[in-house]
This record gives sequence, structure tokens and C-alpha cells, in this order.
Amino acid sequence: MFCYQCEQTAKGEGCTNIGVCGKQPDVAALQDLLVYVTAELSFFAKEAVKYGFTGKEMNILAAEALFHTLTNVDFDPERLKILIGRVAAERDSLIGKIASKGGNTSLPGGKAPTKPDATTAGLVKQGEAVSFQVVKNEDPDITSLMHTAIFGLRGVASYAYHAALLGKEDEAVYTFIYETLSEVLENRLGLNDWLGLVLKCGEINLKAMELLDAANTGTYGHPVPTKVPLGAKKGKAILVSGHDLKDLEEILKQTEGKGIYVYTHGEMLPCHGYPNLKKYAHFYGHYGTAWQNQHKEFADFPGSIVMTTNCIQKPLGSYSANIFTTGPVAWPGVTHVANGDFAPAIDRALALPGFSADSNGQSVMVGFARNAIMSVADKVIEAVKAGKIRHFFLVAGCDGAKPGRNYYTEFVEKVPADCVVLTLACGKFRFFDKQLGDIGGIPRLLDVGQCNDAYSAIQIAVALAKAFNVGVNELPLSLVLSWYEQKAVAILLTLLYLGIKNMRLGPTLPAFITPNILNVLVEKYNIKPITTPDADLKEILG
Repeated sequence: MFCYQCEQTAKGEGCTNIGVCGKQPDVAALQDLLVYVTAELSFFAKEAVKYGFTGKEMNILAAEALFHTLTNVDFDPERLKILIGRVAAERDSLIGKIASKGGNTSLPGGKAPTKPDATTAGLVKQGEAVSFQVVKNEDPDITSLMHTAIFGLRGVASYAYHAALLGKEDEAVYTFIYETLSEVLENRLGLNDWLGLVLKCGEINLKAMELLDAANTGTYGHPVPTKVPLGAKKGKAILVSGHDLKDLEEILKQTEGKGIYVYTHGEMLPCHGYPNLKKYAHFYGHYGTAWQNQHKEFADFPGSIVMTTNCIQKPLGSYSANIFTTGPVAWPGVTHVANGDFAPAIDRALALPGFSADSNGQSVMVGFARNAIMSVADKVIEAVKAGKIRHFFLVAGCDGAKPGRNYYTEFVEKVPADCVVLTLACGKFRFFDKQLGDIGGIPRLLDVGQCNDAYSAIQIAVALAKAFNVGVNELPLSLVLSWYEQKAVAILLTLLYLGIKNMRLGPTLPAFITPNILNVLVEKYNIKPITTPDADLKEILG
């Protein structure tokens, strides 16, 4: 196997024996084959447009397929085999339609489409033949951009898939997926063309995040500032981890009146701010963090656990019987919830002891999305002009288990008292419970939401820039980002597309970025790696 798509890849170079995340070589090969077959589907989808052949089901299938290849989503060979077959069947159906119109039914170079082997071993061999060590260009810098585009597409696809489940879609997103994967197969573009596609991926990801934002706020209302308990209530319990608001809503509906309290974990914390979710009386609080203590938290939780997206690292252990997955998420030995019927997870929660007594811990605030912040924009602007707020920091991104992420905790702790910290995504669990106080009633720690709520943070920055009549890069705002997987890659590409400069990225830089490509990013955007909190704060604030 060869996998270097995440921040924690072995030696900062690539996992070759087994994934740091626990991914096995056969799973890696099946995922590579799934991407390749999806690229074949994309090539013919692009051809089919000439004859008026499009399809919503095909579009969602392509997004779902890429979603399955994100870090820590699908480690189940059997489900991957089924999905490879579905994509190949959709591709073949499309080829038949194209043939009926006399169109091109051959892949670049006259190659025949891949015929998935009937055996797992055969599929693994086919996957090894189209791995990231094989699908590349002779120029390593072009390869770097090609692979960056693929990883970015995985993030785009995850957001597009979630948005589609709530009825929000845009043909431009799917068209870009097809065009980019087609170019991977054709392998004909030069360096500047690939750089353009990478930035275009950032533009399309902005569209995908906008769609998901509209889907979430249109369905559940705009988030409002909300206090969330970190303790527990006596009684049966279900813990919901991941990102999917629709799954959470279904769990809340199906547990109503059953004596079960529903808790969030990881990036589900911001869900407490949505009016149409917080209305449920048994939607109680938040349990645990994200990565650093995740296995212990899951092992100790006295109820069932529902994982809605990529949200766990390494094998699940003896408590896997209490874990249920939804959507693309699949791990061997874990029950997968089908068709939105959470009865198995509910029955398991009722069979488990639950919490034996109330525990009153501290609380945290969520719900500071763009509507909430912009509703007090006049106070924010006044505080800046009066010198009460000197600087804003967006400390955001992914959490992870590898050492080095304590940088973000220390950074936030050392941010001066006249500065405000905005945060989003699971990286905030390094500091989300810090009591930073306020500046004239404005909290110094503002939770904007999930990783896809980078869209909301961008809108806040744009609105403030307009209010101060300056460009975003001239605002007293610094971005200090942590990355882990492919949604973070897509968001970073969005920020580059928007021309955001002077970002700090860590804990380490992506292994798939070559020195030459890194130099381009440094020269054009002044992107730089994190160093130490003290040194970075001194450079930013002077």
C-alpha cells in the first residue's frame, strides 16, 4: 500500500505497510480502485453531457464513492467491494447510452474500462495497479498538484453529499468532479494548468460549503448562542459523533419519549446551537473531546454510540458492540444502520446501564455562526476602533492523535487579553473549555461551528472587511490552522482561491506537497508552518 493523504502519515512521508490510522493494505487498495473506477465514470459522464445524458443518482453516487475514501471513513472491504461494483455498473450503463449515439466508448489511450474482479484478492491486485504510486506524472511537481486535487475533491464530495441529503445540490460541483478526475486519467496537463485546477477546487469547495450551510440553516435554523453542559443526566444514553445533522435529527425523533438522553461528541457539539435541534428536551449536552482521549471516552460511555462520519482512529476494540455507523462510515465488526432506522442503536442504549447519577460539569458556549456574530457587528467594530479589541485569531481545523497539537492549546492560552479567538472544527477540542472571559460583553472565545462552517467564518471576515473598507488581508485577523484529512485540504484550497495570505499551518506540512510547490505557496500566499506559540504571536502582534 501507499497512502499519504493525511497529516499523520508515517514519518511524514507515507504509510506503506499499514496505515497509522489502522487502515489495512487490502482496504487501501480497494479505495484506490474505487477512486480509479470513479475516474472512469467521470470520463464517460463528461462525454455523456454531449448527448444530454445526466443523472442525479449518478452524481450522488460519484460523491458518495469519493466520500468513502476519506481518512477513517470506510475500512470495511465488503462494503468497498459493493461500492466498486455499483460505480462500475453505473459507468457501463453510461457507456451503453453513449454507444447508442455513436459516441466515444474508450478511455484515454484506447484503454478498456476496468472490469472489477469477482474476488476480493483480484480486486486488491487491480487496486494496487492504480495506486498513488502508479497514477502520477513524470514530473513530481505535477504529480503533487494532481494528488492535491484528488484529495481536495474528497473533501468537496463529503460536503456535497451531506448537502444533497438535505436537498441542496449544484450541477457545477459534480461537473468539476468529473472534469478533474477525467484529467487525472488523461494526464495531459502542464504545471500551470494543474495549479489552476487546484485553485478551482477551492472555488468549488466554497460552493459545496455554501450548499451545506444553506441546507443546514434552511432545515434547522441559524445557530444561536447556546450554553451546552459537559456533564451528564441520570438515565439511558446515546452518544452521536461525526458531522451529520440529519442523522442527529432522526435519532432525536426516534428516541423521543423513550427515556434516553442524547449527547454529542466531536464535531456534533455545534448542533446544540440549531433551533430545530435544541428544541428536543432530551438533547442534553456534550460528552468528551475529539481525538486525544477518544477511545477511552467511547469505552467508558455507558450507552450506545452512533458515528456519522469519519471520526475515529485505529480499531474500535472490545466496545465495538456498542458502536453503530451510518452513511459511508463502515468498520468491520460494527453494526451499520440502514435506511435511517436507528432501532438497533436505541435497543442497545436501553440495554446498557446509562448514567447512574447526574454529574454537573462545566459548560461551553456554541452558536457563534455568522448571523449571531454579525447581529452584534456594530459592537465588534466599535470595540476595534476604540482599541479594546486589538486582533482576531481564527484558530481552527482538525484534531488528531499524533503529538504536537498541544501547540494550539498553548497558543490560545497565550493570546493576549485584548484579542478574540474564533474557532471551528474539531481542532477546538484542544482548548474549547478554556475560560477566556469577554471584552465588553463580547466573548473572547467564539465557536463558529463545524469544519464546513469555514464558510460562515469566511462570510464574517468578508463582512468585517467591508465594514472597515479594507481587503480581508488588511484586517487585524490571523489564521492559525491545523489539518488532518481531506476536508481540511479542501478548505485550505478555498482560502487560497480567495487569496487569503499569511496563514500558519501545522502541525506538519502535507507530505504530498513537493518543495517546489511549497515555494510557490510561500511566495504567492506567504503560507508558513507553525513554530512555537510565543514566536508566532510575537511575529503576528509585533
